[in-house]
Amino acid sequence: MSDGIGDNFQQDTKYSINGIPAGAMRGSQPETFKKYPDAQSRIALPAPVIPPGGSLWDALASRRSHRRFADTLMTQETLSLLLWSFNGVTARAGKYLFRTAPSAGALYPVETYLIVNGVDGVEQGAWHHNIPDWELELVRAGAQGGNLARACLNQRMCETANVVFVWTAVVQRCKWKYLERGYRYMYLDAGHAGAHLHLAAESLDLGCCMIGAFFDDEINAILGVDGEEETVLYVAAVGAKA
Repeated sequence: MSDGIGDNFQQDTKYSINGIPAGAMRGSQPETFKKYPDAQSRIALPAPVIPPGGSLWDALASRRSHRRFADTLMTQETLSLLLWSFNGVTARAGKYLFRTAPSAGALYPVETYLIVNGVDGVEQGAWHHNIPDWELELVRAGAQGGNLARACLNQRMCETANVVFVWTAVVQRCKWKYLERGYRYMYLDAGHAGAHLHLAAESLDLGCCMIGAFFDDEINAILGVDGEEETVLYVAAVGAKA
């Protein structure tokens, strides 16, 4: 067995029938949601309206990665529906808000940011999705698509897509309960969100491409997160098909 970082990670985060690491759930549980009360701007999103018809099986069969996008604007209604596909609250149990995408222990360490390039009525910039209030909070004004494209190894689709979704993890939300094993769950949670988004985009006849190749700290800088307590996990470009 190699002693590379990835190999060590896989071995050191295993659960064994001989015991699970003790020490979880010590101290105060981190906040469930992140909010930007001092955001430069905020936009209340329209309530998502689920279109009738459409088949999951058709979406699965037709799903492909699309990297070329048309020069048209996306509506806020469409954006809201895309967000609902993975962040939509579908049930409540005490303090827990269950969503359309699953999360280990219902802890939801993943936060959603959007690099908006072409959404009707939403200025270009980096936005955060405030789930309880179902609104967007501006965290960095001005066009960020070019910066994101460079951070994603010069993948130009980050600049031409209507919107690019960027998922981060608030690490302690998951480690509070699962310790080092929590790192596995954070990446799984981001994968669940990405799969839901991709199928939703296909159902709306939109193009989508998932992106895993990027310079982490460059994207963290665009979003204004520190790369340690909160760090980027996954990226997805979505827009009208060219």
